[in-house]
Amino acid sequence: MKTRGTGWVPGSYFWEHDPLRALQYATETAQGKQKNKQAAKTPFVIGAIIELGNCLNLVESTSLEILSNAYRELKEVLDKLGKPMPVNKGENRKLDCAVINYLHQTNINLGKPAYDTIRCAFPEGDEAYPGAMITSRLHVQLCVCNPDCIKGYFLPKPVEKFNPNLIP
Repeated sequence: MKTRGTGWVPGSYFWEHDPLRALQYATETAQGKQKNKQAAKTPFVIGAIIELGNCLNLVESTSLEILSNAYRELKEVLDKLGKPMPVNKGENRKLDCAVINYLHQTNINLGKPAYDTIRCAFPEGDEAYPGAMITSRLHVQLCVCNPDCIKGYFLPKPVEKFNPNLIP
């Protein structure tokens, strides 16, 4: 799990079914190789039981259509104000953040429920092999915006594999 208050969408982040990648991220954060609000002192992994609730599931076509519409609406608003659209660049996801936050705010303004969770696949790392569209750190990430959706926590097993820093 990682927590972000700024940068992308505020919430607690989980790698879906990949505790080894979560440990890798925590270790890299402790080493200063990854940026996070606060660096991990002792890298470890926790699992969580999460009820998705009202999920913006960006691996489903319906949610992608909703997201595309939000992008067009945000672009129209910013064009009218004479402001440029934010731009994604490298690990910076300012455009994605702006579109999703616009969608959240629009839902609230229209009296629709806010999203409890956001689920998305992220390509990260190098090509898995020459010419691949699959990357070495491709993962599905879940952002839990509503902490009430987290029903419980656990240590992934085997503990010595996913939490070697917790073993004396």
